Amino acid sequence: MIQLKKNTRRAAGFTLLELLVVVAIIGLLAAYVGPRYFAQVSKSEQGVAKAQVQAFARALGAYRLDVGHYPSTEQGLGALVTQPSDAEKWNGPYLDKAVPNDPWGHAYVYRVADSEDDFELICYGKDGQPGGSGTAADITNR
Repeated sequence: MIQLKKNTRRAAGFTLLELLVVVAIIGLLAAYVGPRYFAQVSKSEQGVAKAQVQAFARALGAYRLDVGHYPSTEQGLGALVTQPSDAEKWNGPYLDKAVPNDPWGHAYVYRVADSEDDFELICYGKDGQPGGSGTAADITNR
């Protein structure tokens, strides 16, 4: 008689234990990499805010050279894009696009000093409030 061999090969696929091990490894990697990734995002947002403040300060300097004074506090940074009625020598626009909000969605604060020979440009950071430290630290042109 011919004996038939019984096929004892295992069915293809993963066991529940193997899947749990893979999920645990992915969880450990996410716990390790996640905080480092989000720390880099915060640093990049601060870098963008600093670069924008510097770009606005340069544009305000060009505005002052052309017009003879900085835009008033009321005119704000919009005077860099749209000619104010009292600026006959305006040679703008001094920015390519409209003035954006800071990386956290807050408007930049622009104030002219009493002497009108200086200005203050402020980004209040992530919290949008004066003061703070870390990602909530103020970024200014000074």
